[in-house]
Amino acid sequence: MNAIETRNLGKRYGRTWALRDCSLAIPAGRVVALVGPNGAGKTTLLHMAVGLTAPSTGTISVLDGTLPGSNDALSRVGFVAQDTPLYPQLTVADTLRLVRNLSSRWDEDNARARLAALDIDLRHRVGKLSGGQHAQVALAVALARHPELLVLDEPAARLDPLARHDFMAALMAAVAEDGISVLFSSHVISELEKVCDYLVVLARGKVQVVGDVEELLDTHQMWTGPSATADAVTTTTPVVSARPGDRQTSLLVRTNAVPPPGWRTEDTHLEELVLSYLRAPDASALPGPTANSAAAVAS
Repeated sequence: MNAIETRNLGKRYGRTWALRDCSLAIPAGRVVALVGPNGAGKTTLLHMAVGLTAPSTGTISVLDGTLPGSNDALSRVGFVAQDTPLYPQLTVADTLRLVRNLSSRWDEDNARARLAALDIDLRHRVGKLSGGQHAQVALAVALARHPELLVLDEPAARLDPLARHDFMAALMAAVAEDGISVLFSSHVISELEKVCDYLVVLARGKVQVVGDVEELLDTHQMWTGPSATADAVTTTTPVVSARPGDRQTSLLVRTNAVPPPGWRTEDTHLEELVLSYLRAPDASALPGPTANSAAAVAS
């Protein structure tokens, strides 16, 4: 089953395309990192996945064919937005009561147990909570609905390092307990490297690379060698990005082949891989299984 599937998906606001030609098939049961700079189309994709906005072109479905925003999807998909919107004048207990009355699936004991473990007093008003507590309440509310797919749009962006750590720990505990699929947008790549096993990189409104994190790391290498022969190397090897120097040039290449004489190789890591795809003018045009084309759609 696919958690999210898109075909030639696009969204246009006026004359500006926020996202275009997006074809993905993200398998269920994965923790997916959605990475890209501001304006790359991340929030647009997430909003279409939860039914908050409609596509301009193409199609999107969740949980093996369900239409986002439909009654079926609303009962099976959870969403925590970047500003984790909750009514500040309500107490935490009132917040749980409100969501319980609006939800077809609700586990009161689950929500209360999560908040009790974090020492969050149900009598406190949401507006008086710290940023970390506010985010934890939003997460507890989403998880108490037992979603099959949880969509998170940079929910920890405003939190301090300790609060971010606690938030991620609570999220991963829920993943381990319930086996839910997660699509997580964040700018903190080092944070995603610890928890995510699937990667989608967006830039300039297009998918630049997508796939299993371990497979991507296994099929990319950093090559370093003499700048005098760099042009020859780039004509025969799929190069994602280059850092030229007077004497030495470093290339992130999409291959696990042996480099040419005079060049040395080393394994890459997730942060380097992501940054290289973000620096590339349009890595989606590179040949290969991770290009943004119909061939990129994994089943």
